[in-house]
Amino acid sequence: MKPYQLVSIQDCQEPLVEIPPQIARETPHPYVKLAAPYGDRSPYWLRQGVLERLLSAQAALRRIQPDWNIQIFDAYRPIAVQQYMVSYTFEQLLHSKNLTVDALSPSQRQALLQEVYQFWAEPNLDPKMPPPHSTGAALDVTLVDATGIPVEMGSPIDEMSPRSFPDHYKNLGANLEPATQFHQNRLLLRQVMISAGFEQHPQEWWHFSYGDQLWVWLVSQRQAKAKPPIARYGGLG
Repeated sequence: MKPYQLVSIQDCQEPLVEIPPQIARETPHPYVKLAAPYGDRSPYWLRQGVLERLLSAQAALRRIQPDWNIQIFDAYRPIAVQQYMVSYTFEQLLHSKNLTVDALSPSQRQALLQEVYQFWAEPNLDPKMPPPHSTGAALDVTLVDATGIPVEMGSPIDEMSPRSFPDHYKNLGANLEPATQFHQNRLLLRQVMISAGFEQHPQEWWHFSYGDQLWVWLVSQRQAKAKPPIARYGGLG
């Protein structure tokens, strides 16, 4: 169990709504290309209040970089898709280590799963501990320039390495290019998202959320409150 999963949830029952076309997106969706089982659900949906904040972040970006856009990599993710992507990532990790499932001991398998869970939330069916993306309150984003080309961030989304940590490039040398530019681009993304009320995942430069358990936990780390905070967005299945 991760610390943020102890946060209580009182779902506000806000609906999922489709992300409008003024927010750039990858087409086809990267997980859909891998045959992830979305069914009749779309990955480009968010809770109404979360979408409103995303549009505010887009407006903030345009005030700084008028020709740039936020691009959605992923948003709503059913638990079935979460399980599919965890399994897919586990298989990719095995392949990278030249291992097979049959050759693993129970302890080795668990150790590899924990490596996966550093970057992928466990596909938990417990309504008290939903994966963040399954709440409709978490999203993975990057920036694209005036031509629609993704801005260089120093690592691809979903990379399982320390390069994914938001401040990885911060202390690699003030005059070291392109590391300095990578860090500046990450800072810009963080700035516009936080200005709209989002919080950033501590280990993923691309992951932001509003109103879910992780968001509440991150906010509570900075604000000492007598009353325990409550998440407003729970799992949607």
